[in-house]
Amino acid sequence: MLTDPAVGRTRLERRVAAMAGCVGVLILLAFLSAPARFASGPVGDAHAQQQPAGKVYRIGFLSQGQPPKAFLEALQQGLRERGYAEGRNLVWEFRSTDGSLDQLPQLAEELVRLKVDLILARASSGAMAAKRATTSIPIVFFAVYAPVEIGLVPNLGHPGGNITGVAVNASDMAGKRVQLLKELVPTLKRVAILSHPSHPTNAVQLQGAEAAARTLDVHLRAVPVRGADDLAPALNALRGIEGVLHADTPLFVTHRARLVDAVAGSRLPAIYPARVFVEAGGLMSYGPNVADLWGRAAPYVDKILKGAKPADLPVEQPSKFELVLNRKAATALGLTVPPSLLARVDQVIE
Repeated sequence: MLTDPAVGRTRLERRVAAMAGCVGVLILLAFLSAPARFASGPVGDAHAQQQPAGKVYRIGFLSQGQPPKAFLEALQQGLRERGYAEGRNLVWEFRSTDGSLDQLPQLAEELVRLKVDLILARASSGAMAAKRATTSIPIVFFAVYAPVEIGLVPNLGHPGGNITGVAVNASDMAGKRVQLLKELVPTLKRVAILSHPSHPTNAVQLQGAEAAARTLDVHLRAVPVRGADDLAPALNALRGIEGVLHADTPLFVTHRARLVDAVAGSRLPAIYPARVFVEAGGLMSYGPNVADLWGRAAPYVDKILKGAKPADLPVEQPSKFELVLNRKAATALGLTVPPSLLARVDQVIE
């Protein structure tokens, strides 16, 4: 593996360009860290002693879109703490699309052909593609909305088969975001939700948002977005809308900078599902700490590689959620944040 960061970047860029030209996808090799960066502390060494001597694990990573670096670093940190380090006992096989869904089945099948020891699948789109590709290779998913409702697992307590991981309740999250947007703008009556029709959890998220909107006497309009190029036109075409939110899918995370810019251009208050949107200039976010969800996949990987069966590992759900506010964005929109809402904000980004 590459150990010189300067040389590594050059070689990785060449490998990315070559692979992308062959299969039309973005291979996330740029995220592979040099072995020196994976030095394990005492906890990692203790776990490493329990692993078969000399065993090198090949881990597949399947993602719709390139994830934020902080998310992937949280996952890698969790693995390091358990004694798994690239260049010592771990080889990554990263596969990602440009944010679209079309090529996920092909990439999942590619990982199966490589005979990886385990597949890490991001979101329901990656998890469903991996599940269709194999019934034998263990799959650990994370940041998946409503895994039971979409047929990913039959039961959270006993997922069965070769798949388990970390989930999120989709309808509760979407509904809570509508509620918070209404608290921020009490006069709110008409809201648009940018949907991603082809995503597995799109319908479940819409149902949750619609239920909350009815309770709050807010009219909710679903606006389909199928790719990054639809973002600005969709927002520019809105008329009579007073607020915006969107389905939480990797498409929007991948293209969050374009989304936040388009929303800013519309001068509409918006709520997002994760702090990375607020850090990119968005107004407000509510949801689980996504980096933490990624990190919580590491214990599953450790247990499975040591012999546990995915079917016997219950699916976890986060119990803590964070509300993040961008004060500069609020000021730019001329919004005064109600004290009752501000008191519940976990972090204010200035």
